[in-house]
Amino acid sequence: MSKRNTQAAKTAARERLRIEREREAKRAKTKRQVIVACSIVGVLAAAGGVGYAIVQANKPDGWEAAKNAKLVKPANASGKDGTTVVIGKDSAKKTLVMYEDPRCPACAQFEQTLGSTIHKDVEDGKYKLQYVGATFIDGNVPGEGSKNALSALGAALNVSTEAFLDYKTALYSAKYHPDETDDKFKDDNYLIKVANTVDALKGNKKFQTAVKDGTYDKWALLMADKFDADAKKYDFSGTPTLLMDGKKVTGSDGQSAPGTPADYTKAIDAALKG
Repeated sequence: MSKRNTQAAKTAARERLRIEREREAKRAKTKRQVIVACSIVGVLAAAGGVGYAIVQANKPDGWEAAKNAKLVKPANASGKDGTTVVIGKDSAKKTLVMYEDPRCPACAQFEQTLGSTIHKDVEDGKYKLQYVGATFIDGNVPGEGSKNALSALGAALNVSTEAFLDYKTALYSAKYHPDETDDKFKDDNYLIKVANTVDALKGNKKFQTAVKDGTYDKWALLMADKFDADAKKYDFSGTPTLLMDGKKVTGSDGQSAPGTPADYTKAIDAALKG
């Protein structure tokens, strides 16, 4: 082989080696770019995931979310926020305002002792009954059963005033009313179980959906606000509390709500004459 051919072969080999190195360099560069790009995407995705998690964690839920939810007023309620719940004959000249907390043991005792007397008086047109719900026990014990039961009462009121009264009676009954420290009313299924003892609510899918969806949660919170405002205005703090013409209706002790049918009738008759 001539020197010329040998030199040409060496030159060609060097050129092929140069080209191969350039290709390898390009492949390495491309690979690095892909890795960097993927890393950036991963970092952004992670940052986005963390950001989303933070946003979700800071989003209000449950009763905090209910504060900003759209207000749904129950049928058979009136007033600006639907928090005026008055039951009885239009011919009745006076209205008895009743303040109760669903978890309140004293309210349960009051309802079990005097509920039938009050309902008969309302049916007879002796006076109208206005209900105002409280939820302060949730803050004191604590829990959320008062709010949840009050929301369920809103769902019952949406069905009818009769369903509302019958459901309230059932919730306060000796059979279904829990101990003050037992937050049973926070359980939607328990509230529905109690409702199934009321003819108008038994198997009522619309009512059940409203309870499970918290349709009247915001209404319950506004009703509790009304209790707080009235308590401040009329100078009372506990439940049950009865008012007629802005004055407390009390038993023989002059402080608490009447505890017996005879005591109650005497106090109401005096208030009706006042």
